Amino acid sequence: MAEPATDIPETTPAEAEYLEVMFWLDEAGLPITAANIARAMRLSPPSVHEMITRLTAAGFITRDADKIIDFTEVGREHATSMVYRHRLIECFLTKVMGISWEDVHEETERLEHSVSPALEERMRAAVGDATTCPHGHPFLPGEREQGSVLADVEPGADITVLRFENEAESILHHLKNAGLEPQMTGKVVEQNEDTVVIEDSDGGRHEIDRQAADTVTVRANPAPPWRPPLPDLLVASDDRYGR
Repeated sequence: MAEPATDIPETTPAEAEYLEVMFWLDEAGLPITAANIARAMRLSPPSVHEMITRLTAAGFITRDADKIIDFTEVGREHATSMVYRHRLIECFLTKVMGISWEDVHEETERLEHSVSPALEERMRAAVGDATTCPHGHPFLPGEREQGSVLADVEPGADITVLRFENEAESILHHLKNAGLEPQMTGKVVEQNEDTVVIEDSDGGRHEIDRQAADTVTVRANPAPPWRPPLPDLLVASDDRYGR
């Protein structure tokens, strides 16, 4: 498995967390703006503005006349490296340590800034040929299948669950309790303003809150028109948006 560059400037944990959130917004097809960052991180606009100013001065990001943020080359390398590490640790904790996928994100948040390069290398060896985190996100850019938002899929469509976009603990627990799993296959059999119901390949029925279904990406046949997650769904839970 290829790995991102590691010869990049150091950042504080707070700076790294902002860069990770910006990476997710870009990856999900949402504009990187101060408003979207504030929604994702549940922070006040002044706090976000202060950090944007710091990251711009440090050479990690740029901001155009329309206030749209973009990565510099070094900023994108650093964000890619941090996201890769986060997803690698999640994979290791799930595959090797046996932590359930609905709980592993919070554990990774506690660990990711203290893992040494040597330990990261051991983790990489331990997960073998794995290419995604337990929630279906690829380790590296360019390996992400676009997919469709589950809440948009019409009844009768066949689906495969690709990934869970929002890794907030309450949403992951709802999806787990509903019986969803990454790579699960089935058919959408019912959809209304409150719920989406999936029948899996074994005949089991899974009822998902529609707001939670807006955070699940699937491969669908037939597929609805593509759209990115809506910015207000970044805070579908009381927790911050996860990466």
